[in-house]
Amino acid sequence: MAYVHNIYDENFLEYASYVIKDRAIPHIDDGLKPVQRRIIHSLLELDDGKFHKVANVVGHTMKYHPHGDQSIYSALVVIANKDLLIEKQGNFGNIYTGDEASAARYIECRLLPLTKEVLYNPEITQFVDSYDGRNKEPVAFPAKVPIVLAHGAEGIAVGMSTKILPHNFIELLEAQINCLRNEEFTVYPDFPTGGLVDVSEYEDGNGKVVVRARLDTKDPKRIIIREIPYGTTTESLINSIEAASKKNHIKVSSINDYTAENVEIEVRLARNVKTKDVVDALYAFTNCENSISTHLMIINRDNRPQQMTVTEVIKYSSERLVEILTAELNIEKEKLRARLHAKTIEQIFIENRIYKLIEEEKTKKNVQNAVIAGLEPFKDKIKRDVTSEDVETLLKIPIRRISLYDINKAKKEMSDIRRRLREIREALSNITEYSIDFLRALIEIYRPQFPRRTEIKSIDKVDARAAAKRDLKLCYDRETGYLGYSDVEGTEILDVSEYDRVLVIRKNGEYSVIDVPEKLFVGKGMLYCGFVDKDVIFNVLYKEKKTSYPYIKRCRIDKFILNKEYSLVPDGCVALKLTTDSSKKLSLQYKHELRMRVLDGEFSIADYPVRGLKARGLRIAKKKLKSAKFV
Repeated sequence: MAYVHNIYDENFLEYASYVIKDRAIPHIDDGLKPVQRRIIHSLLELDDGKFHKVANVVGHTMKYHPHGDQSIYSALVVIANKDLLIEKQGNFGNIYTGDEASAARYIECRLLPLTKEVLYNPEITQFVDSYDGRNKEPVAFPAKVPIVLAHGAEGIAVGMSTKILPHNFIELLEAQINCLRNEEFTVYPDFPTGGLVDVSEYEDGNGKVVVRARLDTKDPKRIIIREIPYGTTTESLINSIEAASKKNHIKVSSINDYTAENVEIEVRLARNVKTKDVVDALYAFTNCENSISTHLMIINRDNRPQQMTVTEVIKYSSERLVEILTAELNIEKEKLRARLHAKTIEQIFIENRIYKLIEEEKTKKNVQNAVIAGLEPFKDKIKRDVTSEDVETLLKIPIRRISLYDINKAKKEMSDIRRRLREIREALSNITEYSIDFLRALIEIYRPQFPRRTEIKSIDKVDARAAAKRDLKLCYDRETGYLGYSDVEGTEILDVSEYDRVLVIRKNGEYSVIDVPEKLFVGKGMLYCGFVDKDVIFNVLYKEKKTSYPYIKRCRIDKFILNKEYSLVPDGCVALKLTTDSSKKLSLQYKHELRMRVLDGEFSIADYPVRGLKARGLRIAKKKLKSAKFV
C-alpha cells in the first residue's frame, strides 16, 4: 500500500509541475506559454515572407507540441488577435462580437517584422530536444521587450493561476527607457476593446481594476455603446441588458447591434424614461461595468513559478534587453574580426603574390608551410595566428578572382569593417544608452500602430441597491406569520427591490439581517422589519422569566453577519415591546403583592443610556411586571 501511495505522490507532483511549467503559466523571458512559443518557432522555420495556411502551421507545430492540433489552432488565433507578433489574413473571428475564426484551412498568417526584431536570434537562443527527440525547440526566445505585459495572459494550473492584463506596447517601451535611466515609471492596463478603466486598486498587477463601457448619452432617448469592457462581447453585453430589462431594472424599448469594425450598440429607452436615469442602472445591473482581479504569476529564469509585480517584470526585461544587446554586439564583433582577418590575409596573399611560392611544392603539407612562411613577414598586419583552415581558404581562391582582384574595393571593405568595429566598441562601452536608442527607434516606428485605447479614469462604484428601483411591496401577514413580496397578503411594510436587505426582529427577540425574501415564515407577532440603518436606536422592553422584573435595553444594531441569528435579550428573558421612537415613555403595570402601594409607573425612554449590543438591559423596577405599553 505504501508503494502505491509513493507512486501516486510522485506522479501527482510530476503532473502538477508539468501543468504549471509546460502548459498554463508563461515564461518571464519571452512572455509565452510553450504552445505559443512552438507556434512562433514554427513560423520562423517556415518564414519566407509569404502567408502560410494556418492548417499548415498547425501541422508543422505538431512536431513540437504533443497535445493535438485543436489546442495549437486556438492558441494561434489568440496570439494573432493580439496584433503584435503575427499578421493575419482571413477571418480570425471578432474580439468585439465573440464570433469564432474560420477553419484553419481557410485562413493564413505570417510573422510581423516586429517579431523578428525583438524576439528572434538563434545564436543566443538555448534549444532542447522536442518531446519525441527528433527536433530542437527553444527553451525561451531572447525577448527584448516585456511580451508578457503587452500580450497579457490567463491560465489555471494545479494549485495556482495567473491573470495578467494587456498593456500598451509603447508605454511599456517608455517604461523600459525610464527604468534604464533609473527614473520612476508606472504602467497601467490598456485593452484592445477600449472602454474605461479605474486602476486605483491595481496594486502593480496583483489587485483589481474596474472596467466600463463607453456610453454615448447625447441623445436623451437612446444610449449608444461605443466601446465595451475587457472580457465581454457585444453578445454577452446585450444579453445582460435584456436580463436587466426583464427584471425591470432598466426600462428599454429595443436593443439594436450595428457592430462591424467598431462597436455600436443602440439601446432605445422606454417612453418617459430619460438617458440620465438609466446610466447608473446600466453600470449596476449589466456587463457595462465589471471588476477584474489580477494575479501576475510567471515562470522565472530558475524554471519556478513566481508571483511578481509589473514593475519587477519591466526591470527584469530592461536588464534582459541590455544582456541580449551585449551578446548580439559581441557576436557581431567576433564575426567582423574573423571577416577582417580573412580579408587581410587574402589581400596580403594576392598583393604580395604569395601564391607563387607554392608552384614548386609537391605535397600538401609543403604547400601549407610555404603559404604560412610567405605570410610570416606580415604578422604585424594580420594580428592573429594563421591556421590551416585559413590556408585552405586561400588555396581555394580561383585564378579568375586573383586576376580581377580590386585593391581599392578590398581596402574600402576592410575600412568599413574597422569602422563598424569601432562603433561596436563604443556601443559596448555605453551599452545602457545604446539600449535606450534601440527602444527609441522602436517607439518611433511603431507609435502610430499602438495608440492607447482604454481611458484611465476614476470610477465611482455604483451600488446595485441604490440604483435598483424599489417597486416591490414587502408585506407581513400577521395571521400566518409570513413575510415577503410574492404571494403574501397582509400589511404593506416597505417598498423594496430584490437587492435590498432587511432587518427582521421576531417575537422572541431574535433578529437577523436577510435578503428581501419572496416568502419567508418569521412567526406571528413580529416586533420589527426595516432597512438596515446603523444609526437607528432600538428600545426593547423585556422581563426575566424567573422574577418577572422589567428591563429596558437601548442599543444600535451595527454589526452582523448576513442570515445569522442573534438575540436582543439575554438568556432566560422574554421580549415584550420594541420601539425605535426614543421620545416615547414606558407605562408599566405591576402585579399586586403584599404591602405594595404603587402598582404602576411611567418612565421616559430617553433617560436610559444607549449601550452596546451585547450588554444587558437596565432593570426598571424590582417588581413583577403585569403589563406594559409605550405612550
